[in-house]
Amino acid sequence: MNMDAAIQGKVSAWLTGNFDQATKEEIKKLQADSPQELTESFYRSLEFGTGGLRGIMGVGTNRMNKYTVGMATQGFANYLKKTYPGGVIRIAIAHDSRNNSRFFAEITANVMAANGIKVFLFEALRPTPELSYSIRHLGCQAGVVCTASHNPKEYNGYKAYWSDGGQLVPPHDKNVIQEVEKIASVDEVQWEGGEANITLIGKELDEAYIKMVKSLSVYPEVIAKQHDLKIVYTPIHGTGITLVPEVLKTFGFTNVTIVKEQAVPDGNFPTVVYPNPEESEAMSIGLKKAKEIDADILLGTDPDADRVGIAIKDKQGNWVLMNGNQTAVLAFNYLIEARKAKGIAQANDMVVKTIVTTDMIDNIAAQNKIKCYNVLTGFKWIAELIKEKEASENYVIGGEESYGLMIGSQLRDKDAVSAVAFLCEMAAYEKEKGYTLYDKLIDLYVKYGFFKEHLISITKKGMNGQKEIAEMMETYRSNPPKTINGSPVVQLLDYELRKGKNLQTGEAWEITLPKSNVLQFILADGSKISARPSGTEPKIKFYFSVNTKLATAADFDKVHNELNARIDGIIKDMQLK
Repeated sequence: MNMDAAIQGKVSAWLTGNFDQATKEEIKKLQADSPQELTESFYRSLEFGTGGLRGIMGVGTNRMNKYTVGMATQGFANYLKKTYPGGVIRIAIAHDSRNNSRFFAEITANVMAANGIKVFLFEALRPTPELSYSIRHLGCQAGVVCTASHNPKEYNGYKAYWSDGGQLVPPHDKNVIQEVEKIASVDEVQWEGGEANITLIGKELDEAYIKMVKSLSVYPEVIAKQHDLKIVYTPIHGTGITLVPEVLKTFGFTNVTIVKEQAVPDGNFPTVVYPNPEESEAMSIGLKKAKEIDADILLGTDPDADRVGIAIKDKQGNWVLMNGNQTAVLAFNYLIEARKAKGIAQANDMVVKTIVTTDMIDNIAAQNKIKCYNVLTGFKWIAELIKEKEASENYVIGGEESYGLMIGSQLRDKDAVSAVAFLCEMAAYEKEKGYTLYDKLIDLYVKYGFFKEHLISITKKGMNGQKEIAEMMETYRSNPPKTINGSPVVQLLDYELRKGKNLQTGEAWEITLPKSNVLQFILADGSKISARPSGTEPKIKFYFSVNTKLATAADFDKVHNELNARIDGIIKDMQLK
């Protein structure tokens, strides 16, 4: 095949430049055996997305490798030196269980150190939330964790953090990108020479983090009574194994079963296709164990332990995997109720969720007279809002539908380690009353409205994938549907243009959130459909939310089926299946 001249130029630069011999041999092999793969590897440069770099590992400008990581780190280092001229700059660096994660973390540490930056490198793999906590605890100006979160094993990534412990937001994200793009050659990277600037960290940070998480517990006296709650936990071959069992023990739980087949950290994720607790397949071994021992709750965390999935028993004793919205509803409500009951609620308490997370949380907050803020997708926006409001409002909990929760403000990213402990505390609290979390969820549907959500991801791979997704969004934007599933579209919210419009009256208003390529259709029947291209993968996500009243718990199955039928009708009408 004929290769584009610009791509060929990049390939030639790598073959003749200051790259190691193994890299050059791999490029030659691709030239001979797989020119299409070579094109994919070089047709663009990996860019900072919603949180940094993320991509398939391999040679080339569009892959995660020593050189793309080194150049990104040099750009980040240059920005830090510009931002903090003359002072001591400190950075914390961590990594997960993925293949090459330790290697990438050490590359990052070496480049930062060679630039005169004081580096705190974790001695071994650790959860992402501990990295966020450590940035604040150690008084760092920045942080990096090498992880691709829940992506398949071929991927790795690089999440960049700022001094508040949150991922990069404007203007820092764009400014770092500009600095990275200025690095035209690997020869501009300071690869070595600052080894004395690197300090290994570990146990002492673990102890501080665990102590912080324990301080969040609201009902330790209930855990003492229900300490033998039957808990099954799987780290899905990830970093959760380093802290979750210890945190559960510190909370006071004494009956924890670890899923052995998935207990050992392994970047090949041998028992799963996707190491993601959102996938039922990833939780299947844990479910088998939970059924076998008649557990009370099953919990699973992704490779960098920032996402948590749970399964609980329904009224018939069947195991049910909760989605991220249901888990968030239970957690938000628990903290709101528990803080009130304990007399520790404050008049300025606030909770935060994302625009694609269930609006049931807004209802719960409103009826409890607590402020609920909606931000763009991603915990960096929750972190940014906390920073903006911390002088006047008290942050309690934040969450998003993609299995993320953040309890308390002492770190600034989603934290599955503390979430696991909290969800177990919640299960213990309900068990003490003779209830289950499933019973509680249905009670909340009766009280606040029955909200049902569903997510579809459509993947468009390769060079044309992004283009197809862009065309799909443009069609929705310029020619929005007038009705969906028989219900009129009453509002179009365009977060890219930062405009809201009532499609029936023509009334328009400004959306005050930062720009983001998201469209939302609000229907007359209260349904909400959100379309959002992924910032890290070649896919577009459609979020569906429908709701109605639930008069009594006895009506649950009937109404549940009605809401499912409504979602199916929307999907069919939008021709997404």
